[in-house]
Amino acid sequence: MRNLFDEETTVEFKPLADKMRPKSLDEFFGQEEVVGEYSPIRQMIETDTITSMIFWGPPGVGKTTLAKIIASSTNSSFYELSAVTSGVKDIKELIEVAKYNKSNGKKTIVFVDEIHRFNKAQQDAFLPHVESGNIILIGATTENPSFEVNSALLSRSKVYVLKSLNEEEIIGILKRALSKNDSYSNVDMKEECFSVIAKMSNGDARTALNTLENIINIAPLKKNKKEITKEVLQKVLQNKMFLYDKLGEEHYNLISALHKSMRNSDPDAALYYLARMLEAGEDPLYIARRLIRFASEDVGIANPNALVQATAVYQACHYLGMPECNVNLAQAVVYLSICPKSNSLYKAYGMVKEDAIKTANEKVPLHLRNAVTRLDKELGYGEGYEYAHEYKDSITSMDCLPDSLKGKKYYYPTDIGNEKAAKETLKRIEELKKKRKGKDENKI
Repeated sequence: MRNLFDEETTVEFKPLADKMRPKSLDEFFGQEEVVGEYSPIRQMIETDTITSMIFWGPPGVGKTTLAKIIASSTNSSFYELSAVTSGVKDIKELIEVAKYNKSNGKKTIVFVDEIHRFNKAQQDAFLPHVESGNIILIGATTENPSFEVNSALLSRSKVYVLKSLNEEEIIGILKRALSKNDSYSNVDMKEECFSVIAKMSNGDARTALNTLENIINIAPLKKNKKEITKEVLQKVLQNKMFLYDKLGEEHYNLISALHKSMRNSDPDAALYYLARMLEAGEDPLYIARRLIRFASEDVGIANPNALVQATAVYQACHYLGMPECNVNLAQAVVYLSICPKSNSLYKAYGMVKEDAIKTANEKVPLHLRNAVTRLDKELGYGEGYEYAHEYKDSITSMDCLPDSLKGKKYYYPTDIGNEKAAKETLKRIEELKKKRKGKDENKI
């Protein structure tokens, strides 16, 4: 437990990201929906009526900064608890401090970063004190609080979603860092370099500022001046491939090349384009999401495990991050490349989508509707429905499509991989349905 306003950290030893932490909402970049002129948070700060809240968003978007601004702008003591190292005992000790503050007319704001890492008992320990007003809880999390925060605690807090910063906002933060630091007065950074660093940061202001600081520290000093160009960036970062073009065209070219190489069952080319993207600073979760799409679009039922593999790799990337997750992505890329390929699902959805739009006003057949009320039964809801489990092989001859689409086929499996077995299964089902048409002697 620590009161962040009692710290005596020497400014010179602080990383740039800490030095440039905004002290007020006027210095805060981005998140207009959350902290804009007429936003609830701004109103609460101005009227000193802060309530418990949870900030949900990716790293480096200002969750901790916003909590500190709230505390410094109100009549509050501000304490931080570590969800990794703190236990129920620490929470109880803090509550006693909060009660003392309350008796002296001062509010206590408790900030818990990565609050989802607190277990149920730790989260429950806050409940009575949030309710009684002993503390105002501000939690920050990168995980969906609906799943990771106790429902009772969640119901007593307002959730605010913070989004990744866009390139323009990151550039603004970088330029502010240069202009506000006297020690950087000898730094001349070319305009295009701001864009490069912003793209590399993937919406994370902390990453962008850390990158800027490293570049300035390492860049050569010539005639008491550090001139930072695109070429200097490449040399300092020892990476010639991260420089996507300004409009991001190369970004889309590379993901297209990766996708098409896997589709063409070329693991070597696929690995090459994967490396191009990762070493360029691409978000590994973006690539993982594209692999999940590929698993169904280009493999599908030909190997259903492709989707399992791709989804597992997404989770691995989420847990590990770069650079550790590069080998996880490599595994998925090779696996998907050598899988049997089928776009039958992709084509099936394309066809059914057209019919779904054309027949949007088509009513669901009466026999497929649930008869919930007496009127439903009088109208014939559920009449003629055949319960599959009452029939041999759990198959009936009942039509399920609307009348205008009866007999329509969308999914045409290939003879590739597991789809060959799926094709044979569908053929057997169709034959059984034809034999049982209009008959009920097949009931069990």
